[in-house]
Amino acid sequence: MMELPALELNTGRLIPQIGFGTARLPDEEVRVLVRDALALGYTAIDTAASYDNEIGVGQGLADSGLRREDLYVTTKLRGADQGSASVKHALRQSLDRLGLEYVDLYLIHWPLPRLDRYVESWIAMTELVDEGLVRDIGVSNFTPEYLDRLAAESDTVPAVNQIELHPKFPQQAQREDDSERGIVTESWSPLGQDGSLFTDPTVLSIADRYRKTAAQVLIRWHLDQGLVVIPKASSPARIAQNLDVLDFALDEQDLAAMARLDTGQRVNGQHPAEYEEF
Repeated sequence: MMELPALELNTGRLIPQIGFGTARLPDEEVRVLVRDALALGYTAIDTAASYDNEIGVGQGLADSGLRREDLYVTTKLRGADQGSASVKHALRQSLDRLGLEYVDLYLIHWPLPRLDRYVESWIAMTELVDEGLVRDIGVSNFTPEYLDRLAAESDTVPAVNQIELHPKFPQQAQREDDSERGIVTESWSPLGQDGSLFTDPTVLSIADRYRKTAAQVLIRWHLDQGLVVIPKASSPARIAQNLDVLDFALDEQDLAAMARLDTGQRVNGQHPAEYEEF
């Protein structure tokens, strides 16, 4: 198998630095794409209960024929399942759908502050680690105020914070806050999703110089800054291209040019304080 770069978590375990994202992919399609991604050299697959495709992801994992210890699987707690009484049941349902005995990383998908159950959910998730149902736990879409509350009420620091992150919304302050806490930052929607970065003159100029695609330059941008990145693709050719990013690196001039793409605007979703979809 191809050896991919990995980052060390605050638990001492490693997370592959590049994985395959599965948001908004239905079961039938995601089964094939996960199988293809694993055949092409990926080892990390990211899904969530709210994606409603854990069955298809699990089938793709099984189809791959890879050993469980060679896979890194992330899923996420749905908002409707937050709460100390429901977290364990929610995870067991995810495990059943995935056909797994444990997941490598389990995340609280959104803080949902008006629901105000993310702290009790976090404490319940620490018990899942003790029971061997989860290797590591983390959060998604958490800002410093929510991380502060977890720190005040639990001794367990999230291993990962998965947030919207791309050159147009690089979240430098949040990344620095995560780093100070010993949390690895993981990028969702790493290519920006609206397509504008694929045609941006700065990105295209860099891509031309390295003889790479715009998507490859964007993925490399994440890797060069110590982020975990989970691009999504819908064809074997694109899946393979997204992994073909280990033979070059962006220099300081490239990074400075791409830093000027920051608009401070989210391309996807709402601010975590406002997001309420369960």
